[in-house]
Amino acid sequence: MTKDIKDITIIGGGPTGLFAAFYGGMRGKSVRIVDSLPELGGQLMALYPEKYIYDVGGFPKVLAKDLALDLIAQAMQFDPEVILDEEVREIRHEQDSEVITLVCRSGEYRTRAVVIAGGKGAFEPQKLKVPGYDDFLHKGVYYAVKDPEEFAGKRIVVVGGGDSALDWALILKGKAERLVLVHRRDGFRAHENSVTQLREAEERGEVEVRLFHEVSEISGNGRVEAVTLFDNRTDDRTLMEADAVLTFLGFKPDLGPIKNWGLEVQRNRIAVTPLMETNLPGVYGAGDIVDYEGKLDLIASGFSEAAIAVNNAVRYVDPSARVNPGHSTNMKVFK
Repeated sequence: MTKDIKDITIIGGGPTGLFAAFYGGMRGKSVRIVDSLPELGGQLMALYPEKYIYDVGGFPKVLAKDLALDLIAQAMQFDPEVILDEEVREIRHEQDSEVITLVCRSGEYRTRAVVIAGGKGAFEPQKLKVPGYDDFLHKGVYYAVKDPEEFAGKRIVVVGGGDSALDWALILKGKAERLVLVHRRDGFRAHENSVTQLREAEERGEVEVRLFHEVSEISGNGRVEAVTLFDNRTDDRTLMEADAVLTFLGFKPDLGPIKNWGLEVQRNRIAVTPLMETNLPGVYGAGDIVDYEGKLDLIASGFSEAAIAVNNAVRYVDPSARVNPGHSTNMKVFK
């Protein structure tokens, strides 16, 4: 089954894809969003809806789910077609035609230009390779938090030293009965302000920080009841009662079927030019999935890349269109 032709199809319904859809609508083009998840919002909704985000312009802090809902509302102003729970398996340029076909599970979607904004591709959490991790996954072992209230009054062990580990330790410290942060070394990969807040919380007795420690086993009867920690300097072991183990060890980036689309890939990301062009005509990229010199993995950067990609896609679709349309007050009137 072949669908109607759209001017621009956005692959990815996370923050970058949603802003790209909004911007395409503001430029007066017909837009389609295709996403593999069952709801829009990307990782903001799927992995950490209750986590605060601090580095988006205009918000001193904002819950991930609230930012996602605002981005969805912004994108929906121009009535884009939304296709969820759908996987794009192939991008095909039709012979003797400027139309691009996206081959998906449910059929084919035709478009004049594509913006790939699929985040980091298929995200698979890094596992804690210890006995009990697989046995207690979703039974006390979690790699994401959707509702912090589930952990109220619990004894929690947070594993990791990056932004997510420190952010959740700081969020949960006032809710947990006991909160222990376990990190295998003494250096953190988190923002300096988060490290400062963690140290202050440790001094107040709100968080116990175990540096140079690792989890060697997770145990229990049907659910997590305890973890065994070891000091990687001395190999001393400590059995600690726990109700939940939160592992924030990052995600394995996996481009999945994107690797088979004929795109130039570098460092497991799609290579783009400063105009967000890929090596395929009419196909652009934006967000965490792209790579270029000076790339920053920030939502704020994704917004800028989305605007650059869409403006150049508009020019590709309509060579008479301006690449730089000026400020929003000069563009399409809002509904």
